[in-house]
Amino acid sequence: QLQLVESGGGLVQPGGSLRLSCGTTGFILEYYAVGWFRQAPGKRREAVSCISGGGASTYYTDSVKGRFTISRDDAKNTVYLQMNSLKPDDTANYTCAALSARHTTVQHLCGGTARMNFWGKGTLVTVSE
Repeated sequence: QLQLVESGGGLVQPGGSLRLSCGTTGFILEYYAVGWFRQAPGKRREAVSCISGGGASTYYTDSVKGRFTISRDDAKNTVYLQMNSLKPDDTANYTCAALSARHTTVQHLCGGTARMNFWGKGTLVTVSE
């Protein structure tokens, strides 16, 4: 079965850090651009960060710039989201998605209109005292 699988979520205090991982089963992530998206209760899903195939280009939404870092290790078939200085407003279900790298840019992938090839089910991040 071809799917994305996220891990690394959990409960963390404000100011803390988490690293999310997005791995795959059944396909090679190297050929895909990957994005992290989040949805908080009662809110619309928003793009957090995206990375191109090969990792040369990245995109971050303004609210996470300087705090979050997206990276990829294609040898491990995994994309990471390092989240530092976490805030309560970062609380959400974080999901990764992938689109063929030939058919997108990071701006398109994170722009809200891209039709992804794959979505994961998400991992919950809770930032609270």
